[in-house]
Amino acid sequence: MPRRRPPFTVDALWAIRRLGTPTLSPDGALACASVTTFDREKNEGSTELWLYPTRPGRGAKPRRLTAGDRDSGPAWSPDGRLVAFTAKRKDDEVAQIYVIAPDGGEARRVTKLSTGCASVRWFADGRRVAFISWVWPDLATDAAQAKRQKERKDDKVKVHVTERKVFRYWDHWLTDGREPHVFVCDVETGRCRDVLAGTGLALPPWDPSSNEYDVAPDGREIAITADLAGEPGMLHKTDIVTVDLRTKRKRVLTASTGRSDGAPRYSPDGRVVAYLSHDVDRSHVDQGHLELVARGGGRPRAIGTAFDRAPTHAQWASDGRSILFTAEDRGRTGLWRLSAGAERPALVVRGGTVGGFVQSKDGSTIAFDRSSSQHPPALFACDRDGTRERSIESTNAALLAKYAFGETRELTVKGWGGEPVQVWVTYPPDFDPKRRWPLLHSIHGGPHTAHGDGWHFRWNAQVFAAHGYVVPMVNYHGSSGFGQKFLETIVGRYGEKEFADIEAATDALLRAGYVDRTRLVATGGSYGGFMVAYMNGHTGRYASYVCHAGCYDWVSMMATDGYEWFGRELGAWHWEDETRVLRQSPHHHVGRANTPTLVVHGEQDYRVPATQALQYYDTLKARGVESRLVWFPDENHWILKPQNSLRWYREFFDWVARHAPGGTGRRRPRSG
Repeated sequence: MPRRRPPFTVDALWAIRRLGTPTLSPDGALACASVTTFDREKNEGSTELWLYPTRPGRGAKPRRLTAGDRDSGPAWSPDGRLVAFTAKRKDDEVAQIYVIAPDGGEARRVTKLSTGCASVRWFADGRRVAFISWVWPDLATDAAQAKRQKERKDDKVKVHVTERKVFRYWDHWLTDGREPHVFVCDVETGRCRDVLAGTGLALPPWDPSSNEYDVAPDGREIAITADLAGEPGMLHKTDIVTVDLRTKRKRVLTASTGRSDGAPRYSPDGRVVAYLSHDVDRSHVDQGHLELVARGGGRPRAIGTAFDRAPTHAQWASDGRSILFTAEDRGRTGLWRLSAGAERPALVVRGGTVGGFVQSKDGSTIAFDRSSSQHPPALFACDRDGTRERSIESTNAALLAKYAFGETRELTVKGWGGEPVQVWVTYPPDFDPKRRWPLLHSIHGGPHTAHGDGWHFRWNAQVFAAHGYVVPMVNYHGSSGFGQKFLETIVGRYGEKEFADIEAATDALLRAGYVDRTRLVATGGSYGGFMVAYMNGHTGRYASYVCHAGCYDWVSMMATDGYEWFGRELGAWHWEDETRVLRQSPHHHVGRANTPTLVVHGEQDYRVPATQALQYYDTLKARGVESRLVWFPDENHWILKPQNSLRWYREFFDWVARHAPGGTGRRRPRSG
């Protein structure tokens, strides 16, 4: 009799090697990707680069390319001779650019820039790279940048002073005067030049990446996403701006659109720029669509507008006749192709969840990373039309094979107003529908995101189910991937429809007969945390809640970095229509809250300020409601450090087991 495999564990979750989106050699024969492993004793991760053959039957095996501990962001040179990447090695104060030959040898450091390097892109000539670095725009040399850095570091006074509207982001402050600029570097000499110096331009400061700029095929100019206002703002409209690398002459390509435009991509012949355009005047949660504009300027043209989904990570096909992009559709993120003249794209690679992709120079091969509810991100390759899909690595196969995984099913329930709502449900590995099981809702944040057929390291449904819980994940009204109309349905009336959708899922699973109505739990983070706090004031049928980084009071949430959204998301500012805002705020309903709650937060969270947790916890204690506070002083909106994550999961399961123990209950009674 075969040995029974144990259920998946948190320890196994942290033993997984995490693969990044690959880059491809020009001929498509080899993919290069970052691989991150974690040392739980040291409480840190290390990242190497690996090479993976993309074509079966040639006898080649995956092999490690670099042995550093912080090697990431690989980019293959156009001639295939080098792989560029960023790394912080023993002599580096900040990350620098390195290059290495794909057949091995020692990596060579290219840059020695005091402000560091990130998000590398090659020029077509293979002699230069572009990258992003944060600089003080009033300083002309790297020596001056280094001097100011040292002065700031040595200064005994540590103070933030600002008059900006948006002065911090996610977990860091934006008050030191630095901006993200695009640099160009000669790979042979290491000589670097800030190509935005003196232009008055910068990339938006919200963690910019190579998605926000592109290099023209002829190497004469770059195109960037730029906020042309006097100071950047999260709700500002952005434009596509080109900068001539010799003269620094600027051209705003999208000044006439009246929309927020970004993520430029030059066509292979360099004549056209594709970009994503969002009509934020019509809706601040507009999904966006693709547009084309001539490189020299002219009237932009929208394409693919009949596709009622949000395109992301757009790339031109090598022949310039179509554009590839990822898009979320009903809980699955696939790779799509929009051909010239077509109103709708064709699906090339199905989700799961495709995280990113790259195509070879000749367009014959596509490599991508994809996860599902059954496995973490893994690497695949296919031909240009999506045929001959094949796995190109088995990095985590042996580890995953040791464990039993629960089945994930896709259900549809009648939610608010009887409208159809998608629910993913992950079941325990030993699920028996003839027995009674506890239910544990995992409620997504956003709110304009969605649960997908994918893998989550911080809120892992397989780990939850392995503890003996049926785990529903509801894509409530307002979730992404179901069209623009569905996305907007909760604006100005937070909580109402989402609550109805979650309750409909609970009712449907209770009717199925295998859920124990005395062991119902609801958990969520961010907007999911808002939902469990809101639910606590509206229903008493759950045994307990877990509120992680939850929005509790929409008035004091004005301390968030994203406060500019609230006037539009809530339908009014609190000083304009206090009644409307309070109706959507959990703190207004807390007088009816009686359900035991675990409150969790990271102190460095600026998206949902950590005082939200203290307000909620203190209020529950003042009301005599059983509650527990778990506070991470060194984490932000997410719990990322290995040992902190292990403690998070332990607190999570200890709490829900206290009120709704996992595993089976009595057998279901026979009908009749």
